[in-house]
Amino acid sequence: MSTKPILTLNLGEPFFVETIVVGNRTLAFRRYGRHIAPGRPPVVLVHGAGGNHLVWPPQVRHLAETAVYALDLPGHGESPQPVCATIDAYSEIIHDFVDGLELPWFVLAGHSMGGAIALDFALAYAHRLAGIIVVGAGGRIKVSPAFLDGILHDFHDTTAQIVEYSYHSSTGANEKEHYLRALRENDPQTLYGDFIAVEAFDVRDRLEMLRTPTLILCGRHDRMTPPALSKTLHERIPGSQLHFIEEAGHNAPLEQPTVVAAHLTCFLDQLS
Repeated sequence: MSTKPILTLNLGEPFFVETIVVGNRTLAFRRYGRHIAPGRPPVVLVHGAGGNHLVWPPQVRHLAETAVYALDLPGHGESPQPVCATIDAYSEIIHDFVDGLELPWFVLAGHSMGGAIALDFALAYAHRLAGIIVVGAGGRIKVSPAFLDGILHDFHDTTAQIVEYSYHSSTGANEKEHYLRALRENDPQTLYGDFIAVEAFDVRDRLEMLRTPTLILCGRHDRMTPPALSKTLHERIPGSQLHFIEEAGHNAPLEQPTVVAAHLTCFLDQLS
């Protein structure tokens, strides 16, 4: 990482888009929060495969009395290529990012692939964390071979299938269409690379080592990362908390934003 990270602002955005240069990487992010409560740890939000910071709804990005940093991982959203090839490489990006922002102590929240990144980061840098929040993830996440093959050979239909698997059956068509458009903004190789990184991730044999306060959330009807994965996390991570989000699938933050934000707020209250 460069000794003096460079911060810039893009004032043309509805919310200021900041970029920080760490090492040879430029990372785009947004920060939120007013009237921050003393002693309340900041929160860093990490999205999943083929996503960007907007997979976290406004209710989560604007948590009361909390500084929130919502990052676009390399090659995603407004952060330029290249992407990372492994989950632990993404972990190092988070490490450089929080160093650049001079956050010595924070909560790391990750959805899907971001949840894997949070687990990996906690195993490597527990001393930096006030807690982690894992949403729709597991210590080992299997990726359907049909998705891997389809992303490369039939991107249009495969992304449509991924969207259907990511939502509860009651979700409206407009919400699904919005997510589908965002997913198709990815280069197929980016989404494929994310899924390969997820497929190779496996920390099941180290979960008992975690002593970081951990909140685990999962949509009750998640078909991408089934609730059994979250149950296993809860059983193996000492002192962890587990909550299932009703009427939600894999994209629980977007499907039940108020409920998810309430769980995050409660967790932060406990840490504070």
